[in-house]
Amino acid sequence: MGANKYVVAYGSWIIGHVKPLTSHDLSTMNLLPKSIIFENMADTRRNVVSSVMVEQTIFFSEYLAREVTVDVYLPVIRAVSVPMSLLLINDGQDLLTMPFDEILDGLITKGEIEPLVCVGIHCGPERKMEYGTAYSADYKGRGAKAGLYTKFIFDELMPYIRKTYDIPSFKHKSFAGFSLGALSALDIVWNHSSEFSKVGLFSASLWWRRKGYEDGYDDEQDRLMHLQVRKGAFNPWLQFYIECGTLDEVADRNKNGVIDSIDDALDLVVELKAKGYTDEHIQYTEIENGKHDVPTWAKALPEFLKWGWGHLQ
Repeated sequence: MGANKYVVAYGSWIIGHVKPLTSHDLSTMNLLPKSIIFENMADTRRNVVSSVMVEQTIFFSEYLAREVTVDVYLPVIRAVSVPMSLLLINDGQDLLTMPFDEILDGLITKGEIEPLVCVGIHCGPERKMEYGTAYSADYKGRGAKAGLYTKFIFDELMPYIRKTYDIPSFKHKSFAGFSLGALSALDIVWNHSSEFSKVGLFSASLWWRRKGYEDGYDDEQDRLMHLQVRKGAFNPWLQFYIECGTLDEVADRNKNGVIDSIDDALDLVVELKAKGYTDEHIQYTEIENGKHDVPTWAKALPEFLKWGWGHLQ
């Protein structure tokens, strides 16, 4: 598995790169005039990012049988001897429009969070097949490739990150995502709990179910992620950040006056607490007038990052 392209955004520059960065590269970049612009770059935003460098690469996944684009958000200055944490993020293409690099830079520069490596994984054309619950597709057969996506994460992406950035291990690993990407992140963390410490869910598709409403659907028996939690084990080191907006959707299947996405999120909290998790493990955030969209998730991300990697953690 080899990379075929790098695009590096460093400060206000966009720089083409064809190999992993070294300390010499960083020193050289500090000497480049700010007027340098390379043509045919994927990202030409001119914002100054002082604490974060963004490197985009595209490589071929054997498991997914397609090219995968990832954006790696790296602290510019880090002590080699100090281990850093890793945050994987599904639907990484949405991070570019927030823009996530500025959110992350602001928090690191102000000392509000510790430096960490973030990896935004862009979705592919079969998003509804690759994201989901690996142990079962939903009632329409969606999520059938979730198991392959899980293998991609552990057998292709993680080794690539460790090798490319010379980081043999991380202090902690976490996973987050948006909508269906959040469901995927939770499914992977829950079923590989020894590998992770935190999961971030933004408007998670927790409605993912094994029966249609017209086929005798039941909240208690048919929501696939809730069932996994109910049947799973208690792992006390896991922590959960769960966000939902009051305008995330309008559907209300049980006619209780609460939209389904909030019902599903709160029911997940109930399942987690029944398993043994407490408010020390769970952060539930409900955003007034928040929608199922990138601006709402961008609004929630600073809280999530401070919750997970604030200096009091």
